[in-house]
Amino acid sequence: MDPFFYLEFDSSSENEAFARAAVCAFAARLDPTLQELEDIRTAISEAVTNSIIHGYDQGPGTIWLRASLHGRLLTVSVEDHGIGMEDVSQAMEALYTSRPDLERSGLGFTLMQSFMDSVEVSSTPGGGTTVTMRKTFLPPCQDAPDGDA
Repeated sequence: MDPFFYLEFDSSSENEAFARAAVCAFAARLDPTLQELEDIRTAISEAVTNSIIHGYDQGPGTIWLRASLHGRLLTVSVEDHGIGMEDVSQAMEALYTSRPDLERSGLGFTLMQSFMDSVEVSSTPGGGTTVTMRKTFLPPCQDAPDGDA
């Protein structure tokens, strides 16, 4: 069985840091580089923040996070049962935001796509949104045997 974990937490902004720390701690078993960990942290932050700001309009709600490993492939899903999106492709365009009143930059999905190997979004108006991100980690560098440098 592949390792996995599942979290359920309320949609308060304080839980964003908890979610990204949990995923990074889980991924640490793959001996990632610091840059890889920072990439994951950013992508998780963006996905959870989207659920809080856009999914629940900063109101109360629940966010579900699931992470799993299959070999060196990390898969993370962030799900909310908030307001959802009518046009996912529009929402994924750089600089598009549904909340200009909050001075949002509209770069959340662009950042997720930049830092992860793949990002899939499914959403139903009135039914919520699920963002699934994947990243494959390279094997850690091996030191050359003595005399072979």
